[in-house]
Amino acid sequence: MTIDRKDSADLADDYVLGLLDEKDVGAIEAELVHDAALRAEVSRSRERFLPLDTAVEPAANTEGLWEEIEARLVQQSAPAQDASPRSANDNNSWRGVALSAIAASLLLAIGLAFSLARPSDPLVIAVLLDERGQVQAVVEDFGNERATVRMLADFAVPHDKTIQLWTLPSKEVGPVSLGLLEGVRSAQLEGPPLPAPRTDQLYEITLEQAGGSPTGKPTGPILAKGFARMPR
Repeated sequence: MTIDRKDSADLADDYVLGLLDEKDVGAIEAELVHDAALRAEVSRSRERFLPLDTAVEPAANTEGLWEEIEARLVQQSAPAQDASPRSANDNNSWRGVALSAIAASLLLAIGLAFSLARPSDPLVIAVLLDERGQVQAVVEDFGNERATVRMLADFAVPHDKTIQLWTLPSKEVGPVSLGLLEGVRSAQLEGPPLPAPRTDQLYEITLEQAGGSPTGKPTGPILAKGFARMPR
C-alpha cells in the first residue's frame, strides 16, 4: 500500500474508524513505526472521534443488537445510494457511503447507551458532517428548549467570529438559532420554544460574526450539517 501524503488525514480517519481491510491495516501499522507525520494524523483522528466513545456508557450486547444495527444501516444508507448513483470505482463516493454508515451506527449506539444511562433521553440525535463527509459534531435535541452539541473537530474561529447552531423545524418557520458556542467547545444550549424535533429535521453549524447572525438567519459559511434520527 502506497501512502499519499495528500490523503494521509483521510487515511488516518479510515484507519481509526476501521474502514480499511486487514492488508491495508497491516501496511498502515508498519508505516506508523517510522512515519512521525502519519502517527500525528492518527493521533489527531483518535482525538476527534474520542468523544463518541467517552460521551456514553457502554450498552449491553443484547440478543438481536447487531441485527438491529444492520437494519438501521440499511435504512440510513439506502436513500443516499438511490438519490445519487455512484460508480463502483468512485473511491470518494464509497468513502462517503461508508462514513454515512458509520454515522448511522454511531447514532444507534449512542441511542442505546442513552436509554440505559440517562433519566432524560434526547428525542433526536444528528451527526453533522462537512462537505467531505467528515464527522464534525453530534447534536442531541431534548425537545424542551434544550440541546447539546459535542464538537468533534477543531475549527479556526477568528476573534471576531463565532459558531452558531441552527435547526430547521419547518420550511414555513425557516432556520432557527439554538445558540452560540463559546470557542470550539461542546456545550449545552437553551434555544427558543419550538415544536418537538422530528426525524430528518436539519441541523447545522455556521460561522457567524461575533454575537451571532445579525439577521436571525444563517449568513456565514456552513461548517457542517446533518439530519436528525431517532436514538432508538
